[in-house]
Amino acid sequence: INISNKPVAAHKIDSAAIESHQKMVTSREWFYNGTRVLFDAKVKAIVDMTTHDQTFSVFERVVMPDNVSNDGARWLTMLPGFPDGSYGWSKVDSLIKDETSPRLYVEYVGQGDSDKPDKSQYHYSTMERADLVEAQWAHHGVKNTVIATFDYSSLVLLELLQRQHERKQQGKPVTTKIEHLLLINGGYFSDGHSHPILTTPLLQTWMGRMGCWMAQRSHFAFNMMIKPLFSSEYDVSAKELDEVYEAITRRNGAMFMSNAAGFVREHKELHESRWDLKNALVGLKNASVKLVGSEKDAFEPKQLALAKERLDQSKIETELIPGGHMATSEQAHVLAKFVDDMVAKK
Repeated sequence: INISNKPVAAHKIDSAAIESHQKMVTSREWFYNGTRVLFDAKVKAIVDMTTHDQTFSVFERVVMPDNVSNDGARWLTMLPGFPDGSYGWSKVDSLIKDETSPRLYVEYVGQGDSDKPDKSQYHYSTMERADLVEAQWAHHGVKNTVIATFDYSSLVLLELLQRQHERKQQGKPVTTKIEHLLLINGGYFSDGHSHPILTTPLLQTWMGRMGCWMAQRSHFAFNMMIKPLFSSEYDVSAKELDEVYEAITRRNGAMFMSNAAGFVREHKELHESRWDLKNALVGLKNASVKLVGSEKDAFEPKQLALAKERLDQSKIETELIPGGHMATSEQAHVLAKFVDDMVAKK
């Protein structure tokens, strides 16, 4: 891996970031400008028609800059966070200046405008999310891509990197080459997760399911769950909370927060070594890796320190920025700049 290491720089929550409250894209606008395609979870492909009960409509949003064709283009894949999904990227998207790369915003089963089956009907997991990403790459003919991840999609990326490396080792063709990486407030080591007991651990219990049921029906209950994800300095507006509510509860989707809350347990109990950033980077060549953390992130505050301790510092770049977990809202200008910088790399 050919990667530079830069000193940590601070980015205050400035007036430009606060102004983005008034410039936000509504959830209705975000979903209107995307489309729903059929994902067959059995054959792990985007298909034209439903053939069984494991075929689901999933939302995707493709931004194709003017004068850019898919023929030979390097894509930018944007993987969503938990629980706000692709809509969480809406502010960042409006600030990205790059006009050379098609952008693919992925929406997993259960989030945003995708179908939201009960966990008794569908096995929510990191593996199935990786299957969906690969299916969408194949559907769009993506040959090369840089990737930005937020929150739990870091685990999806680690799985995708392992699959790419395994195919190379087995002499199989790599249909989509993964290049530069930007990971934001993610989990990279199983022993680094710090999720407070009242968040994903509680969401997996009957009490958590009851809380999600109430959040679907009550803005007050929903805000009690979501508002703590933002820093007090950001002072998230009622309008923004309303839009996040609309995005998460769309298609009766609040229960997703319980259905899919087991990703940390999955990391610790099933794939501790496989989804270890040090192991996943072994097969990545000639690519940059930037890890971004938030100063007041209550979920993954240990991960940057562990990355500095366990990874070759000449091969990664780390940066700590102000704010809470919801960096895509609080630091949209900063993250858009990071995305543009990544895309500009050769």
